[in-house]
Amino acid sequence: MPKIQCTGLSGSLRRHLLDRLAQRQITAEDLYQLKLWRESEPEAPDGLWYKDFGSFKICGEERFPKTFLLRRQAAKGKPL
Repeated sequence: MPKIQCTGLSGSLRRHLLDRLAQRQITAEDLYQLKLWRESEPEAPDGLWYKDFGSFKICGEERFPKTFLLRRQAAKGKPL
């Protein structure tokens, strides 16, 4: 099964993710939790997925992250 890919993203996707990080006010502590999760090389399921970190969610499709959501926002797909 492929791994979730957080590097080598297209410029537009990378800008979108950075914009959402700023808009959602993701903290440095939150980013550290995201870093630890990424370092675990999580497997990418087919279709939509999300990872709930408690204070925010990262959502993606197949091996690519697509956006960040706030805690209260509903996510679609398979929870990781």
